[in-house]
Amino acid sequence: MLPYAVAAWLFGIGLYGIATSRNFIHLVGCLGVCQSATYVLLLGLGYRWGSIAPIFYDHPPGTPAVDPVMQALVLTDIVVGATLTALLLVLTIQAYKRGGSLDPEKLRPMRAGGKSGRDPGPSRVSDAERSVS
Repeated sequence: MLPYAVAAWLFGIGLYGIATSRNFIHLVGCLGVCQSATYVLLLGLGYRWGSIAPIFYDHPPGTPAVDPVMQALVLTDIVVGATLTALLLVLTIQAYKRGGSLDPEKLRPMRAGGKSGRDPGPSRVSDAERSVS
């Protein structure tokens, strides 16, 4: 029961951090905490008391071993988590460059056409709209 309780606690703490975050970098870190809950949960599911590592070179057949599939899933989860974290941090940098802030409340919606929301600029009217008026 301990791995499940730890996984639930980590996930709850991460969700609380996501809900109360006022900074994109803090948000990415809290998402990493949520993802670490999946590591603990998968390892808790694959662990067997009194078992050995899944290397059967010098052990007789029928020796209990931990589940190697869960270990492979955790390694895959770590790689996916690192990739996702890197992507989110790059998006955070781009949001800071365009909006000038890391606070989600202070960022204005990004407008189409590459404008950053600082200056609306002149309105662009298409040729079809000009011919109608």
